[in-house]
Amino acid sequence: MRKHFDALETRSADARAADLARVLPAQIARALSAPGMAEHIGAVDAADIRDAAALARLPVLRKSDLGAAQKLRAPFGGLTTLDPAGFEHIFQSPGPIYEPGRTTLDWWRVGRFLHACGVGAGDIVQNCFGYHLTPAGMIFESGARAVGAAVLPAGTGQTELQVRAAADVGCTVYAGTPDFLKVILDRADEMGERLVFTRAAVGGGALFPSLRKEYEARGIATLQCYATADIGNIAYESPAMEGMILDEGVIVEIVRPGTGDPVPEGEVGEVVVTTLNPDYPLIRFATGDLSAVLPGQSPCGRTNQRIKGWMGRADQTTKIKGMFVRPEQVAALMARHPEAHRARVVASREGEMDAMTVQIETEAQDSARFEASVIATLKLRGKIVLVPPGSLPNDGKVIEDTRRYD
Repeated sequence: MRKHFDALETRSADARAADLARVLPAQIARALSAPGMAEHIGAVDAADIRDAAALARLPVLRKSDLGAAQKLRAPFGGLTTLDPAGFEHIFQSPGPIYEPGRTTLDWWRVGRFLHACGVGAGDIVQNCFGYHLTPAGMIFESGARAVGAAVLPAGTGQTELQVRAAADVGCTVYAGTPDFLKVILDRADEMGERLVFTRAAVGGGALFPSLRKEYEARGIATLQCYATADIGNIAYESPAMEGMILDEGVIVEIVRPGTGDPVPEGEVGEVVVTTLNPDYPLIRFATGDLSAVLPGQSPCGRTNQRIKGWMGRADQTTKIKGMFVRPEQVAALMARHPEAHRARVVASREGEMDAMTVQIETEAQDSARFEASVIATLKLRGKIVLVPPGSLPNDGKVIEDTRRYD
């Protein structure tokens, strides 16, 4: 098997920038041809959006926007460049949110990840992602076809039948959530069956280091990807296992939660993705997940940017004293004070009462200068604590709930 999936993976920085300047305006133009995306983006000249800095000037599209648009223009919110009947599949995710799907080669771009896992012709993939309504099963089946592997469409559950099929068919690759593989392997041990999995391509849940080591002890090399139903593959591990390499079909930004403002390299923030898929051109789609950019390049030779992987959820909305406090409000507080670097709202308990502390990184010494802004933006009074720049944890949190209810 060739080392890399295609030449895109090893482009130089200059080649990437030149390609982006060519493909990004075309993708923005496609998005503007979809009425829902055009309304969301507003008046913009697609030819002016040629790099990440220009892209960052466009509004962020959130999951709530997606749901609202789909209620207005069913089923895809006017966000696609094809009519609904132009897609081979229509999926339903919790919400409900409807996603399109196509059977054209590697539409979700998971083939790149499976290739990095070493999956290819001669392999049989036991695909234990769900095939019912949601797209995960078809996403991975499409990727398996792209690398020439056969697929056993196993779906979820029915552990004993999964073991029986894996043993009878001789499946060499497991695809599914990280923990379900252990369920299958343990059941196989109980049944006295020897399975021949040598690789596992996982997603949709946390792959804990202890679980990876357990699979490794069984002779199963396990790598994970970061994908969503709306976008497809966003990032993936390679055998180097140093962060997750961004997929070649997306542009990823890390922004301060509650805003669309990119954060400096290494700072934790919300993952915002622009897809280059011509059929479903989501622009600056906020995943709600936290991550951070890793410096440098992967030792495996792939040159695209890397992220640390999933680091929690960006939606930190918390109710304090009966009022919701949202990341957007913290961002509004910061916008009023350019002398502040970062802020963090901490919800706690004092006796039997809710309490709120607002920690602000700043060189300023007088907390009184922030009082009116705190009340105006957060709609609550709270203690204001000024801390030196760099003091707050780099974890992407702008709201922290320390209350315990047990």
